[in-house]
Amino acid sequence: MKVNNEGEVTVNPSNRSLSNVTLEELPRALQEAAARVGWSSLMPVQARAVPYLLAKRNMIIQARTGSGKTGAFILPMLELLDASRPHCQSLILVPTRELAKQVWRETEILLGNQGLRTAAVYGGVGYKAQIQALTKGTHIVVGTPGRILDHLLKKNLDSKHLTMLIFDEADRMLSMGFYPDMIKLKGHLPKHLHTCMFSATFPPQVRTIAEEFIHAPEFLSLSEDHVHVTDTTHVFYTVPGMDKDRSLIRIIEIENPSSAIIFCNTKAEVHYVTTVLQRFGYDADELTSDLSQKHRERVLALVRQGTLRFLVATDVAARGLDIPSLSHVFQYQIPEDFEVYIHRAGRTGRAGATGVAIAMVNQKEKFMLNRIVKRYNIDMQEWPLPTDADVQTVVTERLTALLEARLRDRDKLKTERSRRFKALGRALAESEDESAIIAMLLDDYYQQMLHAPVSQPANNKSDSPKSKDSGDKNRTRKRRKY
Repeated sequence: MKVNNEGEVTVNPSNRSLSNVTLEELPRALQEAAARVGWSSLMPVQARAVPYLLAKRNMIIQARTGSGKTGAFILPMLELLDASRPHCQSLILVPTRELAKQVWRETEILLGNQGLRTAAVYGGVGYKAQIQALTKGTHIVVGTPGRILDHLLKKNLDSKHLTMLIFDEADRMLSMGFYPDMIKLKGHLPKHLHTCMFSATFPPQVRTIAEEFIHAPEFLSLSEDHVHVTDTTHVFYTVPGMDKDRSLIRIIEIENPSSAIIFCNTKAEVHYVTTVLQRFGYDADELTSDLSQKHRERVLALVRQGTLRFLVATDVAARGLDIPSLSHVFQYQIPEDFEVYIHRAGRTGRAGATGVAIAMVNQKEKFMLNRIVKRYNIDMQEWPLPTDADVQTVVTERLTALLEARLRDRDKLKTERSRRFKALGRALAESEDESAIIAMLLDDYYQQMLHAPVSQPANNKSDSPKSKDSGDKNRTRKRRKY
């Protein structure tokens, strides 16, 4: 790790660090691309990252959403890709179809008439238009892992000419359960690719992806107009006082944390929040000082084993509790003692890992939080509170990915068997009253795959070896979905 006088940080295992670049120092084609989108200068992430991408260095780059990272990986493609070769040379993996469309649109504008063709490939829509785009000799493909894998399996997409692989919003990609598809996809890609990963945060799961997909990566961490390294991202949401419980549910659905502690100030509030989470189908339990010793030991054992996803606790119960790889800390209520905020937030981002500390505040609590921020000089970000429509969009993306992955795994016999229900599926979908049945089945499957408690080994002696093995696979799958 190297730190210069300006606070810029680069983890650089083998190569020398590179200086920032200005727009005027870029090749002419890149300057013209910037002019097409009206940039008079490069954004910090572009000035810092572009030299590394042009040098074909494998990078992990931390950059906030909206910081200009799309330009950071598209601009170098104008120099690195060959428009005269009618093959897919660059693959950009994104977590959602909305982001695929957004990145594709920005790419089209930046590329202009340079001769590089692009295609957006994502699930939830038909294949025909995507196949037509791919067969024209697309140079850059932007898509979600599941649909990219579909096209590779069906030979619609040829990966043997790939030279560049980009992961955009990698933290969201893993949290949405794409890991199994990405592992399968990896087997269809060339072994030695120029690979770069962009992400707003780097929890332990994202670092695991980096280790599996990127050879000897270098690390850059950027935030707005400066480069920095931080173990914990501090975030707050302004929440209506009477809507905190439902707001918590919406935030959890968007964030989809792999593991979290939710801190409350009172035992009564802990019990209430735990009950809300459990009724919504989440794997949650509570920890307060007035619970029996047996109950506390059972809960702590589940937490340390990594088999309890959400722990709702008071400060007294959680003091000294060290949970490896805890991805999120929620402060459902702001503590009156300012130091307690630091203690709570410190439960995540430990031992070199990164995490997210989320505070949920009403107007009164926002004043208290501002005082904490000033006292400890915390880099605190305000994020917009998710709406029901936001949650519906994210849940739809996740469920589509899960269902398409399951469909790919079905053998010919199962595919033939399921044809019996196509007519029924159409009939239910066309009826407003009966569509509730489909919604119920989808909801049950979503809860089972993303929010059901991690299974424990069966003790039933009547279980066959086959069923036990199936259970082991199920436990592994559920952990990965987190």
